[in-house]
Amino acid sequence: MKKLFIKTYGCQMNAYDSARMADLLAPLGYAATDAADGADMVILNTCHIREKAAEKVYSELGRLAQMKREKPGLLVAVAGCIAQAEGEEMTTRVPAIDMLVGPQSYHRLPEMIARHARGQGQVLETDFPALEKFDHLPQSTDTAVSAFLTVQEGCDKFCTFCVVPYTRGPEHSRSPESVIAEAKALASRGAREIVLLGQNVNAYRGTDAAGKIWNLARLAAGLADVEDILRIRYMTSHPRDMDDELIAAHGANEKLMPFLHLPGQSGSDTVLEAMNRQHTADDYLRLIERLRAARPDIAFSSDFIVGFPGESDADFQATMDLVRTVKFAQCFSFKYSPRPGTPAAGARKVIAEAVKTERLQALQALLLQQQDQANLSVIGKSVPVLFEKSGRDPGQLVGRTPWLQPVHVHGPKSLIGRVADVAIERLTANSLHGALHDESVLLESALA
Repeated sequence: MKKLFIKTYGCQMNAYDSARMADLLAPLGYAATDAADGADMVILNTCHIREKAAEKVYSELGRLAQMKREKPGLLVAVAGCIAQAEGEEMTTRVPAIDMLVGPQSYHRLPEMIARHARGQGQVLETDFPALEKFDHLPQSTDTAVSAFLTVQEGCDKFCTFCVVPYTRGPEHSRSPESVIAEAKALASRGAREIVLLGQNVNAYRGTDAAGKIWNLARLAAGLADVEDILRIRYMTSHPRDMDDELIAAHGANEKLMPFLHLPGQSGSDTVLEAMNRQHTADDYLRLIERLRAARPDIAFSSDFIVGFPGESDADFQATMDLVRTVKFAQCFSFKYSPRPGTPAAGARKVIAEAVKTERLQALQALLLQQQDQANLSVIGKSVPVLFEKSGRDPGQLVGRTPWLQPVHVHGPKSLIGRVADVAIERLTANSLHGALHDESVLLESALA
């Protein structure tokens, strides 16, 4: 049995893709291992969204090149968005790379390994194939309680800071039948929560066997009919694609969780226009209002970029004002870094690094305060928690609330994969802590 190590950078879609690559290579005799040392094949599944991610990949490739000198038979592959974006330049810079495969071509990995074995040298596959890659990938073997399921890939929005349209290609949706079949298979292996993934997941438009178009709301309704699936989430969304049906679904579909990641990126209309986001700050706020009207307990997370070229002090304050208005449960925030090949990379009004740092610190302080407030709001309440795994301490379980907050309690392992009410008692740095208060569950715990 050969050993396969996959190192994943970036988003949840990359995590999903890494798992599918492992599934794909299992019939070739590759078994997953948790370290590059001793592996027969190493795949770096890369992300090109931020500069530091690319730097980390090249640093890791330097280490793998040294390993390959000591073990000439080691196969080194680079997958994902950096592979797609930098292509031949990357293989020239790092001759130790044997295979380079873009995110739409993973299904060709067995063929690429065979071509390399036949002495073809470095093997590259970075086209956007016409055939859907999901039709050529094996069934997922994921056994997690909360499982990722990619339903849509690519992006047609062309935000000026983003490489995704160039690395993942145009928007493409899987058929609803294939998505539901995969969800049922995941449920049969213990998945109780399905997280639907896509670069613009709410742009989902899948065509069924009868030729009818399903939007994300209809897909969520179809998944809700799978009895063993208890919870449904989706990410990442674009404000432009939050249609009326999807907003209404948050109030009508009980399995659709009241937590939505909806990137805003900025609160300044000037910056939003420069980013080509195709919505205004007011559009975003009105959308939040409509979602809260449909589901009053919904919580939001978002992405924000500070220091975008040309961002003035007033523009940054507009972002702070938007954050204060929405009151996010959690957020991701970053300093702008230019990505080669994107329109914003050539902008002249570059913001000084010190200014970016100061703005990011101010924004993150506000976001952390809001996150703490969101977590504190559930203390003293009973909330349903889906338990996913055992904790570090003996007898401890880890689960999540409908609002994605991690919760630690003491209880029997038989609760894993089940939902139970938890009385939330306190908040620590990274999670909530509570106690089970259902008498039958407590008795089960005592007998365990």
